[in-house]
Amino acid sequence: MAIIQFKVEAQLIKKHPEYGMDDRILLDKIDFEKGTVKLGDKEYPLRDKLFPTVDPKNPLQLTQAETELMRTIAASFCHSERLDKHIRFLYSHGSMYLRINGNLLYHGCIPLTEDGKLDVIQSFGTNHSGREYLKFLDGVARNAYFAPRGSTERENAKDMMWYLWCGAKSPLFGKAKLSTFERYFIDDPETHHEEMNPYYTYIEHRSACEMILKEFGLDPVSSHIINGHVPVKSKDGENPIKGDGLLFMIDGGISKAYQSQTGIGGYTFIANSRYLALAEHKPLKTGCCVEENSPKVMVVEAIKQRVTVAGTDNGADLSRQIEELNALLQAYRNGTIKEK
Repeated sequence: MAIIQFKVEAQLIKKHPEYGMDDRILLDKIDFEKGTVKLGDKEYPLRDKLFPTVDPKNPLQLTQAETELMRTIAASFCHSERLDKHIRFLYSHGSMYLRINGNLLYHGCIPLTEDGKLDVIQSFGTNHSGREYLKFLDGVARNAYFAPRGSTERENAKDMMWYLWCGAKSPLFGKAKLSTFERYFIDDPETHHEEMNPYYTYIEHRSACEMILKEFGLDPVSSHIINGHVPVKSKDGENPIKGDGLLFMIDGGISKAYQSQTGIGGYTFIANSRYLALAEHKPLKTGCCVEENSPKVMVVEAIKQRVTVAGTDNGADLSRQIEELNALLQAYRNGTIKEK
């Protein structure tokens, strides 16, 4: 399946040179006789030198059996009623970012340049950065599902959904490359390194977090960033609180695969009317009492004046509805709208 993945991804990269991911096409960099692969200017020996499904003369082409397998898998996905229900839930409730009650929520990062400015990314022939880039990608994600079947718009959007998973300028990924091939086939750990976006360096500083909050129309004095996805290496002393208390890292490490790196089971953000808190979870142990699996909750900010419903986004919506009902009532009373 990994070889099929590398073939299909390579075809997609060749289809979209604007992705700038030619360095991720590696099957055609293999010397099948020597059992080596060339990365940049260096050559590395392969752990596994047997590639029975790869044609050295045309390494990116799927075999007939692989083509049939992919067709079957695609059909299984496309005709799964339960999966379709889950995907529709994501599209009806999800978004690339969310502003709620003065907090900004997003997954991954906001791409920044080496000098800490909002990175400008060209996609579909137009330039995007910051909040506008995430709004643009939100539209792309929806086109991948809702645009007419077979349309160029839908096909390009579907391809872009793959880019969002592993592209260097994807805010959901936040790394220069996904080194799956290297981890599978090359022993040298130097090739496994995945360079993080400069974002992850700059968010240690309050100024960068303030810039991001302002970009999304929020006041740094009263707002916070809730940043999902990134594992916090607590066992190495890393703190989930960044930017002088403006940014909280959550959820990274809930996956068991990350827990050897983090030493914990990730963080959950808690917001109520009196305080903001982070719950540090332990790796889940089966057969234990509830207390042993209970998270450690730490208050990260006390709220000086208790928040009421009126001070929330829902409260603002309710106030608008009340104003509209009062206006409607007044219109009936003064005869602007005639009763039937």
